[in-house]
Amino acid sequence: MYLVTLISIILLIYILVVVAIYFSQRKLLYHPSENNYLEENNLNHKIEKVFINSDTELVAWYHKNNNSNKTLLFFHGNAGKLDNRVYKLNEISKLDINYLIVAYRGFSGNKGKPTEKGLYKDAEAAKNWLNLKGIKDKNIILYGESLGTAIAVNLAKDNKFSGLILESPFTSMVSLAQMYYPYIPVKFLLKDKYESVKKLHLVKCPILIMHGKEDQIVPFKMGVKMFESSNPPKYKYFNDSDDHMMDFNFELKESLKNFLKSLN
Repeated sequence: MYLVTLISIILLIYILVVVAIYFSQRKLLYHPSENNYLEENNLNHKIEKVFINSDTELVAWYHKNNNSNKTLLFFHGNAGKLDNRVYKLNEISKLDINYLIVAYRGFSGNKGKPTEKGLYKDAEAAKNWLNLKGIKDKNIILYGESLGTAIAVNLAKDNKFSGLILESPFTSMVSLAQMYYPYIPVKFLLKDKYESVKKLHLVKCPILIMHGKEDQIVPFKMGVKMFESSNPPKYKYFNDSDDHMMDFNFELKESLKNFLKSLN
């Protein structure tokens, strides 16, 4: 009798935990007001603050380099605001390229709540904004950071973009969640699955995958799997000491420069 009662209590606690995680899963995944990585920096170049119409109005930064006909479309990760990427944008601005970085719904003061479907719409809206400025897909390079890699891969499939850059990519949110919650049937409960690895066969443009072997958030083996699953031409920059947000050191910047040159 005691054993039956104990099992019933444990089962009830488990069910309550599963229910709590199910209903709070998007709060666990998306952190618009939190910066997990680096302190804010000051921009060392000029940008234009623009607004893009998706289901809601999205704030974005546009940097125009008059010497370039290529534009980098940047999709950030699951935490923080545009300001938290300034250290990367400062380096990207030196690459003789234009860029547009867009904040998703619910991020950087935007209205709405982030979902997988919603973020895909935001990415499409950002691309369309560039198209309306006369920038064709063949001159757009997609850049995804962490969660943004899934956004970039989804946009890249079946499209003719110039190139695709993935920083610290994961294979799918299902696999990543199973790593963090092995006791939860996440495959059946997860609302936003972001199954990037299943879409890579549809990506036909050149791809650069960058990942640090010391990544404590997305395991390095996922970056390797993404590289192995990509169509050629494909390039990689794997660093022995980098964590999740990679250091924009000399080697990484050279990899970016060489990849951009290959697209010309």
